[in-house]
Amino acid sequence: MNVTFPDGAIKSFEEGTSSLDIAKSISEGLARKAIAAEVNDTVYDMTRPINDDATIKFLTWDDLKGKATFWHSSAHLMAEAIESIFPGVKFWVGPPIERGFYYDIDLGDNVITESDLGKLEKKMQELARQNNLFIRKEISKAEAIKYFGEKGDEYKLDLLAGLEDGNITFYSQGNFTDLCRGPHIPSTGIIKGIKLTGIAGAYWKGDEKNKMLTRIYGITFPNQKELDEYLVFLEEAKKRDHRKIGKELELFTFSDKVGSGLPLWMPKGAMLRQRLQEFMQKAQIEAGYVPVITPHIGSKNLYVTSGHYEKYGKDSFQPIKTPVEGEEFFLKPMNCPHHCEIYKALPRSYKDLPLRLAEFGTVYRYEQSGELHGLTRVRGFTQDDAHLFCMPSQVKDEFKKVIDLVLYVFKSLEFKEFTAQISLRDKEDHSKYIGSDENWVLAEKAIVEAVEEKGLSNVVVEYGEAAFYGPKLDFMVQDAIGRKWQLGTIQVDYNLPERFELTYIGEDNAKHRPVMIHRAPFGSLERFVAVLIEHCLGKFPMWLVPVQVKILPISDKFLPYAENVLHQLKNNDIRAELDDRSEKIGKKIRDTELAKIPIMLIIGEKEVNENVVSVRRQAKGDEGAKTLNDVIQSIKEEVENKM
Repeated sequence: MNVTFPDGAIKSFEEGTSSLDIAKSISEGLARKAIAAEVNDTVYDMTRPINDDATIKFLTWDDLKGKATFWHSSAHLMAEAIESIFPGVKFWVGPPIERGFYYDIDLGDNVITESDLGKLEKKMQELARQNNLFIRKEISKAEAIKYFGEKGDEYKLDLLAGLEDGNITFYSQGNFTDLCRGPHIPSTGIIKGIKLTGIAGAYWKGDEKNKMLTRIYGITFPNQKELDEYLVFLEEAKKRDHRKIGKELELFTFSDKVGSGLPLWMPKGAMLRQRLQEFMQKAQIEAGYVPVITPHIGSKNLYVTSGHYEKYGKDSFQPIKTPVEGEEFFLKPMNCPHHCEIYKALPRSYKDLPLRLAEFGTVYRYEQSGELHGLTRVRGFTQDDAHLFCMPSQVKDEFKKVIDLVLYVFKSLEFKEFTAQISLRDKEDHSKYIGSDENWVLAEKAIVEAVEEKGLSNVVVEYGEAAFYGPKLDFMVQDAIGRKWQLGTIQVDYNLPERFELTYIGEDNAKHRPVMIHRAPFGSLERFVAVLIEHCLGKFPMWLVPVQVKILPISDKFLPYAENVLHQLKNNDIRAELDDRSEKIGKKIRDTELAKIPIMLIIGEKEVNENVVSVRRQAKGDEGAKTLNDVIQSIKEEVENKM
């Protein structure tokens, strides 16, 4: 058989040769470093035989797919440790996640608490040192059912019910065997640094009607040094947790009476959010967008037409039924069907295109309670949504202009590191997408060419990540401590215009179908604010911060002067507050520092006599006495320059 390497070189090997043997034929160093191999775009164990001509890429810890394999194997190691300490437990699934892994477990009568995690870590380390091989075994469905039937594991039997005979595999290491399609690393000895990071509840299959299982999270590394660095990272992440900072800064809150996953914006948070909206609205007006407003609900027929009901109906809130007519309405899960109807409300000519409709539209999607997380995963959120209707000849240029808008947003908020991810259809399985192959080819071509022409430097292509109605460009932003977040998105859509029968009259006086571009540079305001909080540690830039200046009189006798300063600041559209509490100046300064307000103006007898203010910058200290006009001018310059 012929094996093709990433550099294009081709070598011949006997059928049945493993990736490990191929690696050894190149160098022993590569064989030691590789933990899995990508064979014809499928990740293989290093010891799994290759029986036909193939392309091969060796995966190491430095590859994302290598990490995923490493962490999936670590989940099996954790399961072995749990089973050895708590006999009789049953396992559901244990996948790798973005950082680490988890396993969902039915503990039966056993109880595992946070205090047990250290004991489990030690057991995992002990088992890892045994350097047991991960052994793959192909097994018949009948044998698999017999094995787990005798074990009394209804969870694995449920998994087996959905599998076809002939493609079922077991993996074993040490004394643990699991139903698993793999792949896995060669042996447990590769796993060195081990940390179990938390315990949570998780409903079986994510269904709240099912039994609550115990989910244990962990992360592992090939050496202790990387684990130590990660633990430092975790501590930094805790300090930046937007839920903690949002509470301290009085930005938002949640209420059980209102409902899980439905954020309440407090005055300062609403001010922050309003600034972001004004910033985007100004940029959109300059780029030729026009505003629209749509209702929070829509008829079921609207979402049947768009395809959202078929694809997402089960993930939406239950329909609202009118008491007399029997009509069905849904809380709006998307803005795009509504915008299609606005387009369709008037006859359109080629001279009207491109038409750019923009809305800060609130949408609602049902998320499992266990998946909710602060502002990053909610049930009601507002998108900075816009839909561009254009002629096919205009698609690429319009797409590039949206890229420019996204880059402007990132620059203004100091998101300097990002990856542009081109998300395309799955190469083989087209069943989950709507529309013709011809339109998909056109849409994907437009995105790829636009990205190339814009010269974006850090670009990746991911197959199978497209929206059901079209390919997209997602922007994965890296924050101050290296985490990646999906924020802005741009999508090309030939399908909704067809489903809604949208047309325009061309230069030839005939009807033509427009193309639709979906875009949301922020993504959702809720998620964007969460990422922004964690990125800047709650220290927002001057143009965005809810309160720009805090006035701190040393005693009550300086209040009249302080109130005059407040009045002048507000007259210059500067967001300021006066701390008129009868507290010592040291406490006022400390409280203002904790509130992350950029500028403090301290007023005492000297300042009053000289008609100045003493300026103190958040986290920087004293800047000395200045005239109020100088302070006002400095703030205005920072705001103008988006500092």
